[in-house]
Amino acid sequence: MHFTRPRDLVVAGLLGLVLGYLLFVVAYGSLPQLPTFAGVTFAVLALVEAGLAFSIRSRIKNGRVVAAIGIARSVALAKASSLAGAFMGGAWLAALAYVFPRRDELVAAVLDTRAGVVGVVSSAALVAAGLWLEHCCRTPRDQEREHTRGTTG
Repeated sequence: MHFTRPRDLVVAGLLGLVLGYLLFVVAYGSLPQLPTFAGVTFAVLALVEAGLAFSIRSRIKNGRVVAAIGIARSVALAKASSLAGAFMGGAWLAALAYVFPRRDELVAAVLDTRAGVVGVVSSAALVAAGLWLEHCCRTPRDQEREHTRGTTG
């Protein structure tokens, strides 16, 4: 398994954006109002993952034993979270792109705009936390190689 590449996140975000926008174009009138704090779940997950990242980072830096299976699971969680955050971030951006111009026409669009902003911010936080957790799971040898590659090339 390789670490998350920026293009993976871009593809997931664009996929969420396109599918989300199509959903809103086709079915916005029949959808229930978006809960304002629907996206907060991703913010909570981001906080948990950031805490896990700092814990793993301090263990590795202090030379404490870290179970390989725990690191592998953390990397898998980080990768899944960053991709899910990118996909849903695209979907929340699609919601904003659809409802923001319609705020003057539709009362529901004002409330859905607030939900979209919360969703976008929470999704971005999850992507950042997932990438940070993935970075913290690298061995010091991987980080040294990355550092030397950045300075010589």
